[in-house]
This record gives sequence, C-alpha cells and structure tokens, in this order.
Amino acid sequence: MERLRDLAATSAVLERAKGVLMALTGCTPDAAHEELTQRAKDGNRTLLEQCWLTLGALPPMERPAATPTAPAAETGSAGIAPAGTAELSAVLAHIARDLVRVGSPHELAGCLLDHLAQEVGGDAVMLYERLPEGGLRLIAYAGIDPTLAAQWRQLPPVTSVAAMDALRSGEPRWLEDLAVDRTRYLLIGDPPERWPTRAWLPLPAGETAHIVLGLLRRRDGPFTSRERELLRAVSRLCAGRLRAFDSPQNGAPGDLSPTVQAVFDALPGAATLLTPLRGPSGEVEDYRIDAATPEAVDVFGRTGRDMVGSLILESYPSVAGEPLWQGYLQALETGVPFEGDPFAYQDVIGGVPVTATYTVRAAPLGEGLVVTWLRHDPVDRQEQRLADVQRLGNLGWANWNLVTQEISWAAQTYAVLGLVPGQEPVRLEQLPDLALPEDTGPLAHAIAELVSRGRPFNVPFRIDTPAGVRHLRMVAEAVTAPDGTPVEVHGFVQDLTAQRSAELALVESERAMLLQRGILQAERALAARLQHALLPLPSKPVRLAGLRVEVAYLPAQAGIHVGGDWFSAIELPDSDALFVVGDVAGHGIDAVATMAQLRFTAKGMVSTGSSLTGALARLNQLLLHSRDGQITATMMLARYDPDQHVLAWAQAGHPPPLLVRRGEVRFLDRPGGMLLGAMSTPAYDARELRLEPGDRLLLYTDGLVERPGEGLDAGFARLAEAVRSQGCGESDSLDALLASMLAEERRDDVCVVDIRMPLEEEPGADG
Repeated sequence: MERLRDLAATSAVLERAKGVLMALTGCTPDAAHEELTQRAKDGNRTLLEQCWLTLGALPPMERPAATPTAPAAETGSAGIAPAGTAELSAVLAHIARDLVRVGSPHELAGCLLDHLAQEVGGDAVMLYERLPEGGLRLIAYAGIDPTLAAQWRQLPPVTSVAAMDALRSGEPRWLEDLAVDRTRYLLIGDPPERWPTRAWLPLPAGETAHIVLGLLRRRDGPFTSRERELLRAVSRLCAGRLRAFDSPQNGAPGDLSPTVQAVFDALPGAATLLTPLRGPSGEVEDYRIDAATPEAVDVFGRTGRDMVGSLILESYPSVAGEPLWQGYLQALETGVPFEGDPFAYQDVIGGVPVTATYTVRAAPLGEGLVVTWLRHDPVDRQEQRLADVQRLGNLGWANWNLVTQEISWAAQTYAVLGLVPGQEPVRLEQLPDLALPEDTGPLAHAIAELVSRGRPFNVPFRIDTPAGVRHLRMVAEAVTAPDGTPVEVHGFVQDLTAQRSAELALVESERAMLLQRGILQAERALAARLQHALLPLPSKPVRLAGLRVEVAYLPAQAGIHVGGDWFSAIELPDSDALFVVGDVAGHGIDAVATMAQLRFTAKGMVSTGSSLTGALARLNQLLLHSRDGQITATMMLARYDPDQHVLAWAQAGHPPPLLVRRGEVRFLDRPGGMLLGAMSTPAYDARELRLEPGDRLLLYTDGLVERPGEGLDAGFARLAEAVRSQGCGESDSLDALLASMLAEERRDDVCVVDIRMPLEEEPGADG
C-alpha cells in the first residue's frame, strides 16, 4: 500500500510537470515525458526531483493586461506574430502555475474561466467526458447556472452536437456564425443566442481524445489566430492535469449511478464490477471494486457494499500474476469474455475452513469488467466430469433393472445408438434388433448368457443409421442377488466407427503398398534381366588396340529400380578402339530400353564412319523425337588410334575423364557439349589426348563421385585423392578403388571403364 501511495504521488507530480512543458512548448505527452527524463539524467537527479524543479521554475508574475485582438491577416502565416510568442508563453506559464493547485474537474473549470475570460473573452467553460456507451457526460462547468447544467448533463451519441463532433474527429470545432452553426448543430443554451460564439477542443488532441473542453462567449466575431493558438495550448495543459488527478480510468468510486449497485444488490451469486486502474505507462496496475453482490466476499470477510471502493490486490492479493489476472487483462484488451479453469479456493463457513471449486468469468462492460464467481457443487461437478468423459470417449452408460424393468440411459447413449434423445429407451432383449442382421446373433447370445448366467460380455456389432454404418462395442456386466440370480445389468456402448474406419483404411493401404511393391519388384527383375542381356560384363580385363581395359558396373544398393548407366568397349573394323560411357536419366524399364537404343546406335554410327561429334548430334535428335522428348542422357565417346597412340573424345554433359600419368592425377578439360535430349541444336566439340606408356584413364558415370548433400567438386577431389593414394601394385586395381570410393550406401548406379597403356607390349585377348 505504501508503494502504491508513493506511485500515485509521483504520477501526479509527473503529470503536472508534463502539462507545463506541453503548454509552454506545444509538444506531445510522450515528448514531454522524454524531455523530463533526459533533464533528470543530465542533472544526475531523480525524475521526481526534476519534476519539482520544473514546476518551481514557473515565474511568479502578475496577470498580463489584455492584449488587443488583431485580424488574422496581421498575425503572419504562423497565426501569432513572432513578437507575441514570448508574451503567449508567459500567459501559458501563468495559467499552468495556477492549474497545478487545482484538485478536481470543477476547480479546473473555474480556474480556466478566470484566465480565459480576460484572454479570449470567455464567459463559460464546460468539460464533457466520453461515456462507454458512446454519449457524453458533463463532469465540470463554470459560468452557467446549475439548472442549465442539469438539463445538458447527459448528451446522447449523436453527430448533431458540436462537442461530440470534436471528440470523434479529434480536431477543434470553432462555432463563429450563429445562423450557420444552428443549422449544423444542436446548440447549448436557452436561448442559444446567449453565446453567439463557441469553441470545442478535444483533450488530448487526436483520435485518443476522451474529454472535450467547451468555451462559450457572449460576444460576436471569430476567434483570432492568437486566441485559437492559446486555446489549443490550454487544452494540452488541461489534458495533462486531468490525467494527473481524475482520468476516466481511475475516477472516484462515486461516479457510478446508484442504480448499478441496486442491480448488483438483487443479483444472485458472487459478482463484482471492476474498474481498471492504470499507471502513467497505461498498464493496468490494479482494479477498483465499484459494485458487488451480497454474496461476494473478500479475504477480510467483507461482503457486498462493504467491498465497494477497495482494490483487488487488497481484497484478493493471491490473484496477482496468476492466470486469473492475465485473463482479466485479456478480456479488457480483446473485448471477449474470459472464463478460467475450475480451481480450488478455501472458504470459511461457520468458522470452519471449507475448500470449494470455483470458476471465474470476466466480461467487459464499457471500460470495466463484470466478474462472477461460480461455486460448483461436488455432486454437480462429478456429474459434469462423467458427462465430459462420455462425450470425449464417444460412449454412453446404460442400466437395466431386471426386477422392476426400469431403464436409465445417459444422454450420450442415444447419440451413440443413433436414437432421438428423450424417446423410450430400448429394452435389453430388444437391443439386438438395432444391429445389422449378420451381427444380431452374437449380440443376442451374449445378452442371453448375461441374463441367465451372469456372464459379462464385450461384443462388437454394427448398426445402420442415416449417416451410414456405425461400428459399436458394448460392454456389460450383471449385479446378482445373494442366490446368484442376475437382478440388474449395467454397462456402456461405445462408438468405434472412427477407429474402425482408420483400421480398414490402414489395411487397404497396406494391401495397396504390397501390390505396388510386387509390381515394382517384378519390374526390377525384368529390367535387371534385360540389362544383363544387353550389357554383359567381361569376367576379366581385356586387350583392345594394345590397351588393357577393365570394366565395372555396380547397381544402386537403395531402392528397387534399375538405372540406365551403361558402357561399350569394342574394336572397330579399322583396328581402332571405341569406348563409350553413358547415363540415361531415370530408372526402370524405360531407362534400360533407352540405354540399349543409345548403346547400339552409337556403336553403329561410329563403326560406319560417323565422327564423334556427328554421332552425338544424331543421338541428340534421336532422344528429342522419342517418347515426346521427355528423356535426357549424358555420354562420352572416345576413339583410340593404336598407330598414333592418340585418343580423340567428345562428350555430352558427362563428367570429365581422369588421367594418371607418372604419379600425377588430373581431370581432362572437357570439350563443349550439352547433354542429349535437352535442346534441338546443341554444339559438340572434340579433343585429342596422346597416351604414353604407363598412362591410366578412367571413364565413369556420376554415381562414382556423387554423395547426398555434397557438391560435385568435393566428389571429384575425393576421387583424385583415392587414385593418388593407391600408388602401384595390387592396390591400384579397379576393385580396390571402388571399395574405397563406395563405402557408403549409394543412390545411383556406377559404371567405370579403366583404360591403361602397358609399359611394354603384352599379349592379350581381343575384346
């Protein structure tokens, strides 16, 4: 409580100092707060000390003489001549000094009239507050008689009132022509001619305004630029002062109509009307109880009207920071009622502590909250839990008395059985009539065994409803007499349609998956046999045109599809050797068929005299016109001349060959060439390489260097390092290389042609 009182005192001084700065400089409330904070920091003072220094710096001075008014055209574009700026600031400083001492809205209105009567010729001041329902309420006045004030105390939310128009627009309304103004607005006064000119200014300016200041004058003529500027500055000054001692959120507890408390006196249960109390930052710091029902009680034992005016943190200190407190804030911010989860709270009834279960609900009402506490009876709570269990489990209990023939069902039982709630429950022996014909027998037999011998059962059955067939399960047992005769049957029936549908869908999905897997495995077997027939592998290295050639083909270890990797190593009629390595995109029968087409067509073209680049161009056209141009492939063609020891080669989007010469490992620079089937007019180039004794040349598909999540450059570097580390001897065999490169599971096929030029001529088999 001491902390809250200190905070309230600090807030009042802060708001007064902010109001002074706003009036003197015309800045916004946020800018005034920042200025005070910066001054305190620069002077190594607290914010409260700086506020008192700012208020104490106002100069004590006599009221300045009235300044003759001047036409607007003589005041300059800014509305006030430069020479009058200092004079206007002095007037505002004097007003601000007097406003610091007022303590209520009525004192504020009287103080304003004292100053504005001389400065702008004002004769009356009125202050209206926006109501939660949209209308206006007169909170202070000066210069008008109480009878007139009573007549205009409440204004409905209509646009024909100038004060309401100023609040809605956030801009001042200047009424300077009585004849025109009375056609636009409903004018205050009896008669309205009593005040020919008026001004209504929202506090603060802008869309957030909730107070409107009215100035009424008995003289004709428009407001001068100086008068308008002065009134705007005064309105900013009043906005800060009102926030300091009488903001709408923190008004005094007498503001509510006595009818509100009378209504709460007649309400049953525990309910309170709360008004949020906000700090300078706008955050809710506490709530004030403005009305309470007779059954409402706080921790001090106060009830009903005795609680009015107290604070929530005083009456219920345990709610601070709890989910209930957050629920209050949520209801205020969103406008949606909040209902908390049930919780235990200890009451004292007759001097005995009693723990009860409550649910709290908070509903917004204007700027406040109506909070109700609902006490749950233990029996009602137990029944509610049982109903929740039945609803969530989609089941309902049932009871049949075999002696009295009384039947009792839960409401959920009707829903599970597809019956209309409230109709006559079905007798136990008639229950099988609800099932499908094929399920009637097992259910009837289980019921007969239960009734005659007391045997419990758990039987699934189906029923037909307008929404479709339902899968149900009934579990029941008997209560027997001392002689063992069943006298009562109780149990439950549960709807398992969703679960059964999921099981059937799972079985169907598994069946479809097995069927699809069988089809894919059959396709793989067929493709593998076709591939083996079209691409036989030599069991040992062969000699072609004086070169030692070893070939390896490894299918992917993952998946059930066969890839389209292939090779060709043959001796041509002119004793040259042809080496081809290719990779068709995709897997399966289509990839194998395309592989066979490319393999045999390439061999035929080169054997009949086509150049390497010409063969690639024709193969590209072949793929473009086959299967709607949906297949692509990479390929490398190489032709070796044994007389010149020259290897001419061309490629179509294929990885570069790897050359090993005298211990140095490097990849050959690729000639230009787009992959086959990608475009209609690609350009293909060829290059030549003179082989030397001891050279080793590796032709391969991308499956040798590719790994998931790794770039091709890393794969090429790994291949070069593996070849370099082999050295000479048995360790440089193709099998050893593949073992070091393909230690992990592969996603693609691998095809490698290992070409070596012997150091000396060695006899060998033809290829």
